[in-house]
Amino acid sequence: MRIFAEIIYLLLGIISLLVFALSMLFVFPVYFIIFSFWKKEKAPHVAHRFSRMWAKVLFTILPLRLRISGGEKINRNKTYVFVASHSSQLDIPVYALSCKNTMRFLAKAELTKIPIMGYVIRRLYLSVDRKDKNDRSKSMAAMMQSLKDGISVFLCPEGTRNRTQKPLLDFRDGAFRLAIESQTPVAVLTVLGARERNSPKNPVSLRPGIIYAVWDEPIETKGMTQDDVPLLKQMAYDLMLNNIKNFNAKK
Repeated sequence: MRIFAEIIYLLLGIISLLVFALSMLFVFPVYFIIFSFWKKEKAPHVAHRFSRMWAKVLFTILPLRLRISGGEKINRNKTYVFVASHSSQLDIPVYALSCKNTMRFLAKAELTKIPIMGYVIRRLYLSVDRKDKNDRSKSMAAMMQSLKDGISVFLCPEGTRNRTQKPLLDFRDGAFRLAIESQTPVAVLTVLGARERNSPKNPVSLRPGIIYAVWDEPIETKGMTQDDVPLLKQMAYDLMLNNIKNFNAKK
């Protein structure tokens, strides 16, 4: 019976990948139109609304449902440094659908080199080559400018997808240095259940079910200095860890 279930999950995963790939045939041209014909100041807002529509369609078609809680804590008229947990390939559409505020992801520089997709990423995201110190400085400056322009920045402080058995990987400092330097609130999003739906050990397999996205009260950074980076980082980490522990306790 277990083998039969795994075969079903594998087939669902393959079908979902095909649905995703086919959706890209429609998505990429729309992004191209947005960034080609909308004014530079307006294009990110239009693109984000489109990203949320695309994510909603995916969650309607795929055997998955998203439950968002705490969204009322996020002021749509404010700018934030968003930080989120990351343990599944499903997280990107979860982030888009959970976040109404226009924001820019920080993506790995190598993704910008992918044909077609790289074009979209270069315009929709901010990129960084973590191995290059100069590039890290440039990405920090770009994120600061984005916040000044009123567009939030979205980072995964673990630095990569968590493929381990740990609830969270150690956080990096970047998001919290940015928040303090810009005196911007940190809004913490914890994604729960995505790992169970799409395991890092078997990324093609997809188990139907519910994914939860939990927002906590944003952490104010007014008056903080760079000496407070460890404290701010720990506060965000503890919020995510507490949500994960509560979720696991209810299983």
